Amino acid sequence: MENILQKISETSAYLTQKGFIGASTGVVLGTGLGSFIELMEIEQTIPYHDIPNFPVATVEFHKGQLIIGRVAGKKVIAMQGRFHFYEGYDMQQITFPIRVLKTLGIQYLLLSNAAGGMNPVFKKGDLVMLDDHINLLPENPLRGLNDPAFGNRFVDMSQPYSSYLNNILVQTSGKLELELKQGVYVSVMGPNLETRAEYRHLRSIGADMVGMSTVPEVIVAAHIGLACAAVSVITDECDPDNLQAVDISEIIAVARKADAKLSRLFQDTIGALAAGL
Repeated sequence: MENILQKISETSAYLTQKGFIGASTGVVLGTGLGSFIELMEIEQTIPYHDIPNFPVATVEFHKGQLIIGRVAGKKVIAMQGRFHFYEGYDMQQITFPIRVLKTLGIQYLLLSNAAGGMNPVFKKGDLVMLDDHINLLPENPLRGLNDPAFGNRFVDMSQPYSSYLNNILVQTSGKLELELKQGVYVSVMGPNLETRAEYRHLRSIGADMVGMSTVPEVIVAAHIGLACAAVSVITDECDPDNLQAVDISEIIAVARKADAKLSRLFQDTIGALAAGL
């Protein structure tokens, strides 16, 4: 465990030296979601493979770079590409960047992902704010972390998503005239998509959409006292009674089409944070 703390310190020192300072908001961009970068006045970009102790994104449609710049006049650090359990990484590696962002001074974390919509009211291209989640991943990023330096081991998850940030997202979506739905996200291991029976099961336990990320980052954000919010882009409709075969390229295409809406939502949310709303 001391080794993890040492790595966090080493990575934070390296990024501080490279000018990754002064940002209060961190953004994690999910599968097919990258146009937010075009809204940034970029100051510095570093590929993950150049950052000490950082994992390297192995998913071909994830850029794999850390970017600092200004959005709506506010300094932001963006992760263009994240890490997944299905890539073979352990939970410590997947969530390592979130701990580093906190050390760099981040106070707010905005997460995005592509998800399959199981709630019948969700359609391709919809934006859905996470109201809660169900964790079905086979591992937990807090397992084994019993050093007091990491904080409370038994982390409260009664409200994993910040009501403050969620309220700003809702207000901002209204001003932009963007429909922002709300729902419960379930995280599974992947990388395969689900069977009809699995969709029925996941829906029956209270999930509105399903994906393969985000929850480990949210758990760690709660662990380290980092206020977070998350928005899913619905990329496919998962009706078990009318399930159509879907290709990952179709999922990416739908995500990219909705990406502009999500990017504007995040941009104006960061602007509202800068205004202290």
